[in-house]
Amino acid sequence: MTDPDLAYRTYIGPMTPRLVERIIASVCPDALLPTMGGQTALILADSGALDRLGVRLIGASLPAIRAAEDRQLFKLAMDRIGLKTPPSGIGTTLEECLAIAEDIGEFPLIVCPTFTLGGTGGDIAYNRAEFEDICRAGLAASHTQQVLVEKSLLGWKEYELEVCSIENIDDALGVHTGDSITVAPAQTLTNK
Repeated sequence: MTDPDLAYRTYIGPMTPRLVERIIASVCPDALLPTMGGQTALILADSGALDRLGVRLIGASLPAIRAAEDRQLFKLAMDRIGLKTPPSGIGTTLEECLAIAEDIGEFPLIVCPTFTLGGTGGDIAYNRAEFEDICRAGLAASHTQQVLVEKSLLGWKEYELEVCSIENIDDALGVHTGDSITVAPAQTLTNK
């Protein structure tokens, strides 16, 4: 979060676990609120640096962060509360990814690496050649060498539920809320 009303100091650089740990060590905070920095901050909060430096995590728990970032744990959480999810699977090798694609049976497919910063390595594959390239990149980008392969829902309307329901007006499923036109609360409730 770079808002000068919220942050008295801003650091510019690649937000890697190593750099963030150096910054935290130099500042020596009692606690850290990772929910102000989006997905990148949440992933970095789970790097082990906070434990090593004796910094308390507030506003989120590591189990909740892991359930949100680990694609399989997230799917299991959605299953437990009865929400439908697209057909998907977790691959750790290209061969496993190809088997999942075969089970799903059609393109386009979404490839989402686990625990990557800013969605690095993920994309939409419209054919087998693209799929193989994206899976290779995703497996290489994920520090757990895992990717979620999921049936694409292109054409559906996306709603995000945070503190309130947010509607993406530009109707682009998969576009991050920060990169799209949104209105809160949501104005329409249809699938398309």
